Amino acid sequence: MSSFTSNAADDQAIATIRTLAVDVVGKANSGHPGAPMGMAPVAHVLFSRCALQYVLLHLLGYKLSLDDLKAFRQLDSKTPGHPEAGHTDGIEVTTGPLGQGFANGVGLAIAQAHLAAVYNRDGFDLINNYTYVFTGDGCLMEGVASEAASLAGHLQLGNLVVIYDDNHISIDGDTAVAFTENVEQRFLSYGWQVLHVDNGDSDLAAIHDAIAEARKESTKPTIVRLRTTIGFGSKQEGTHGVHGAPLKADDVAALKTKFNFAPDQSFQVPQSTYDLYAEFGKRGADLEARWNATLAAYGQKYPAEHAELTRRIAGELPAGWEKNLPVYKPSDPAVASRKLSEIVLTDIIPSLPDLIGGSADLTGSNLTKVKASVDFQPPSTGLGTYAGTYIRYGVREHAMGAIANGLHAYGGIIPFVATFLNFVSYASGAVRLSALTGHQVIWVATHDSIGLGEDGPTHQPVETAIGLRATPNLNFWRPADGNETSAAYYVALTSKHTPSVLSLSRQNLPHLENSSIEKAARGGYVLHEEDNEDLTIVSTGSEVAIALEAAGRLKAEGIKTRVVSLPSWLTFDQQDEEYRLSVLRDGAPILSLEALSTAGWAKYSHEQWGLPAWGASGPYQKVYEKFGITGPNIAVVGKKVVDFYKGKGPVASPLRKAIHL
Repeated sequence: MSSFTSNAADDQAIATIRTLAVDVVGKANSGHPGAPMGMAPVAHVLFSRCALQYVLLHLLGYKLSLDDLKAFRQLDSKTPGHPEAGHTDGIEVTTGPLGQGFANGVGLAIAQAHLAAVYNRDGFDLINNYTYVFTGDGCLMEGVASEAASLAGHLQLGNLVVIYDDNHISIDGDTAVAFTENVEQRFLSYGWQVLHVDNGDSDLAAIHDAIAEARKESTKPTIVRLRTTIGFGSKQEGTHGVHGAPLKADDVAALKTKFNFAPDQSFQVPQSTYDLYAEFGKRGADLEARWNATLAAYGQKYPAEHAELTRRIAGELPAGWEKNLPVYKPSDPAVASRKLSEIVLTDIIPSLPDLIGGSADLTGSNLTKVKASVDFQPPSTGLGTYAGTYIRYGVREHAMGAIANGLHAYGGIIPFVATFLNFVSYASGAVRLSALTGHQVIWVATHDSIGLGEDGPTHQPVETAIGLRATPNLNFWRPADGNETSAAYYVALTSKHTPSVLSLSRQNLPHLENSSIEKAARGGYVLHEEDNEDLTIVSTGSEVAIALEAAGRLKAEGIKTRVVSLPSWLTFDQQDEEYRLSVLRDGAPILSLEALSTAGWAKYSHEQWGLPAWGASGPYQKVYEKFGITGPNIAVVGKKVVDFYKGKGPVASPLRKAIHL
């Protein structure tokens, strides 16, 4: 990184950023003008002075007109209230909730370190970017940022530079009311390099030099404490009054006058600022062209690595990878679906280097580390290498989920992460942003019901499934056997813009007659058919075998019972109406069965059987008996349902509705 050289247009460009921020928020009458005003100098220096490559240089070409800025926070604009990746050019990750972007940045840095270790060669330093994160007091109060910072320090991510906007203000006022810890000492204890810029309002050279110094440290992430004044230039500068509300008209006029802008005009951009940033864009285009030339030369010397890297960057899976998915027959021995998941990973990972896995300190329970895999660790530790594909997240579920979002956002990586289903709740903020943004993160969520037994209701995720199922664009799978587990992975890996949660059992599950990957990949299918049935039982996961047992008992009593397996509500809902109505058809009542809350099942059934409240501690068979989730009792329940609906006239499928959202 070259030494700092000032440009005559610097001050005007920074003033332009500040006044545009004021006008954007003012026109919307909503937003946060203070931080952009305070951080304008470092943003200007970072985007104009650093030799950022590829992704960061690409950001200089994002397409946002002045009219788009004027439409800030307006319906269907390119400028929503909080930036959204995939919606606006140049936005890498969606970070509205505080702390998420910090952890995303750790994921981006891990991705760079990993791909560089795998693909870079002597003379071909292809993957070498730094990851820069802007963070503030609010972000650093959030636990997810602390979790991520701790892991980043352990992993010695020297490619990560965090700019801490130390303005001492949060929405409630001065941080003295709630946040008085020594942030610098905290990060030193995490193993970070800590640098300082005491005048972040105007000392561009100091900002530049701090970033340059950060880039020299290769074995530690760096946090630069940048002392700024929130709302710099406003009458309310340095107060929480400028944090989350537009400036008043007289304040806007005074601010513009102070910065030599016309006080009665809005959205002013001097030509000198346009010219200055056009030069940055030209430089970026030149660097990108040189990078593409290097990539082409790399392909000549390393054709196999080039083909794999470009395939991964394009987001394509290797041809024929799905042929490695295991297939089962009913005579195969019963196996827990968490073990079935391990078998899938063992079979597909050799042909899918895109998969980077990890667990939140539950590897032996989640069964997510396949044999011969190497840990992602700093080489100096002797515990692994940066080329390793298994991340030890420690007990940091929330950071794990947010880091996985960053891994996917970088490109070339499909992350899978693991914990108990109950503890996915700890990461709900990150899971939600996966779904909102379309990050293809796969959660291996084991110990998924009262079937985990003795750990009791503190660990039994009675309510978790419905929360995940209710999340738009999140695919919650609860497979009943080996073929359904393979199907869950198939759909998860081919759904490029949808995260998935695989809800997996601790207890053994039998392989079912008539199950197949093809059928289960439709989200729901008829497992046991009967003509002119009296009842249909629809179920998921470990309860499907119980439904089949109940159907056999009911048939012995002359009650014909179909059984439907519905491992994925989202995938089933995506099928055509004719297919869905053939599975959950008219003519007989439908009873749902699941060892979780019954919430949500009314969409697919007339009657529901499950848990009315929390679970219980004990051997899982006894717990199932306590709640009546056994073949004999479900047969009794099924008979009651048949008797109740008998004589009430034709029974329409619960899928038949006047309104479909």
